[in-house]
Amino acid sequence: MTPYSLLDLSPIVEGSDAGQAMRNSLDLAQHAERLGYRRFWLAEHHNMPGIASAATSVLIGYVANGTSTIRVGSGGIMLPNHSPLVIAEQFGTLASLYPGRIDLGLGRAPGSDQATARALRRQLSHDSADTFPQDVEELQAFFDDVRPGQRVRAVPGAGLKVPLWLLGSSLFSAQLSAAMGLPFAFASHFAPGFMRQAVDLYRRTFRPSEQLDRPHVMLGLNVFAADTDEEGQRLFSSLQQQFLALIRGTPGQLKPPVDDITRLWDASEADHIRRSLACSAVGSADTVRQAMQRFVDDLQPDELMLTGMIYDHAARLKSFEMAADIARSLQSPSRPSLD
Repeated sequence: MTPYSLLDLSPIVEGSDAGQAMRNSLDLAQHAERLGYRRFWLAEHHNMPGIASAATSVLIGYVANGTSTIRVGSGGIMLPNHSPLVIAEQFGTLASLYPGRIDLGLGRAPGSDQATARALRRQLSHDSADTFPQDVEELQAFFDDVRPGQRVRAVPGAGLKVPLWLLGSSLFSAQLSAAMGLPFAFASHFAPGFMRQAVDLYRRTFRPSEQLDRPHVMLGLNVFAADTDEEGQRLFSSLQQQFLALIRGTPGQLKPPVDDITRLWDASEADHIRRSLACSAVGSADTVRQAMQRFVDDLQPDELMLTGMIYDHAARLKSFEMAADIARSLQSPSRPSLD
């Protein structure tokens, strides 16, 4: 069985607020724990009216405190927004409170626009992304045992060896993950363009490390499961509308589903969104099962990261319950687990 995990953006739905979005995230995590999901990850986004997980480490603590066995982590923390020491202290705190349950996924995108990046009070420069490899190494060092003469240490954090993941949607993070011997998560759920090349590059060039002795690929997949194909497509329309708003520069709260999404976009917008969301399993249980099995057969991920921006919370819980049942039934190569 291919292990399956869950990525939640803590969506703020139209007519609701961030507090309810966070409570819904905790409820979803508790359901995910009972349904056998391995991890529950939250993502850092800023200045996004429809996403409540900006203070990602705080929300991870809230979710970890309300669960008991599922791993909780970031998918991801956008490291260019922070100093490595601050992230080491935050996740050292989380790992001290919830030992053996915290993951730290790292991305190199800012997760925001330039104006928001400035408001985060991180110095902006043309080479900020180029320091990402050095920042990852610095962060990793803060989680190692303290070295003789080390003047700056993460307290808590030092010696905890919090597991790191690198996230990406291009070849850069694939190459860096392989060189550092870290697990790699590809953002195929919204940017699948370089997925095949990135997975191949990572697996071909992987070098074993203290953290990981063989390559481990996690791939994102949107899942919108419902009683019928029509209802699944209808649920999917909320995510499609969110992407449409991003294309038009008008991001907002997650909108309720519509019966006919084609009435809302033009041909070029539709093509862009279809390409962005190509890695999606949408429809009835049988339809979703077939799509997920094709995805696993084709790419052979070591782990699936399932996600689904669904407007109605009850429908979201049901979709992830159906997805868990389907994931357990998938045929896949036997692979060692990564806890």
